[in-house]
Amino acid sequence: MTDKLTELARYSVIVADSGDIASIRSLGAQDCTTNPSLILKAAGKPEYAALMDDAIAWAGKLESDPERQLELTIDRLAVNFGTELTRIVPGYVSTEVDARLSFDARATIARAERIIDLYRQAGVDTSRILIKVASTWEGVQAAAELTKKGIRCNLTLLFSLAQAVLSAEAGVFLISPFVGRITDWYKAHGTAAARIEDDPGVRSVREIYAYYKTFGYKTVVMGASFRSTEQVLALAGCDRLTVSPALLEQLRTEQGAVARALNPDIRDSGISRLQLDEPRFRWLLNQDAMATEKLAEGIRLFAADTEKLAALIREKRAQR
Repeated sequence: MTDKLTELARYSVIVADSGDIASIRSLGAQDCTTNPSLILKAAGKPEYAALMDDAIAWAGKLESDPERQLELTIDRLAVNFGTELTRIVPGYVSTEVDARLSFDARATIARAERIIDLYRQAGVDTSRILIKVASTWEGVQAAAELTKKGIRCNLTLLFSLAQAVLSAEAGVFLISPFVGRITDWYKAHGTAAARIEDDPGVRSVREIYAYYKTFGYKTVVMGASFRSTEQVLALAGCDRLTVSPALLEQLRTEQGAVARALNPDIRDSGISRLQLDEPRFRWLLNQDAMATEKLAEGIRLFAADTEKLAALIREKRAQR
């Protein structure tokens, strides 16, 4: 009998959701995603000290102003981790733009272009790099421009159909709807699904997937932020699934068949097409309490972890 991870990989591209290089080596994932929280967790480990030291030394040579040095160090460190990950997985590696720029399209574009340039300097094929941007109005506008420049984007912190449709209309390469965080919100507000089919996070991704396939969008749907293997398996067939190493390992140790839950041939005549301009998008997001709260919370959490990473860098700089 085959393990469930192998079975799942028949239907979906498996992506490792981690910045920990060591934990990814044995997982057999096709792609890898990182975010500020994952980079922070990995950066504090002794085995990755060389990546941190390189980033600090590089930024120190380019810039004398301490805060400017800090910004450069954060980007270089993310690229250092990403470069190592490109040597482990054969496919895409996602690197996130500073979440504190989530409402500044111009600054997001500038940072994304610098990250891509750093990858290019490191000898990485930049067609393998996805720039992660929060799914705010400004973030999607930035991603649309980056896409026109040939830079592929991963729209993250995505919790609603409106965000998904706006991203697809912008022609972005990939979106990451956050299954677990959606479910967390509903549980916190008194709604717990008895069946996995009724799980709010699972239902949200299925709705987005059906919308994309019905209207022929090429944007990739990558379910993210899973709380259980049951949630992962309920989305078997989704274009991509980014899963933590712990859940991937659990799937690899479980034996049994996996049924396809999502089919790319789906066409639902009952789905109405959304027409979105900025006021309409902002209104729909405003009317969705879950999406509004989780988007804001996600940006705050990533920004807080970026601040913690900055504090770690300052500490390391002081020791040099």
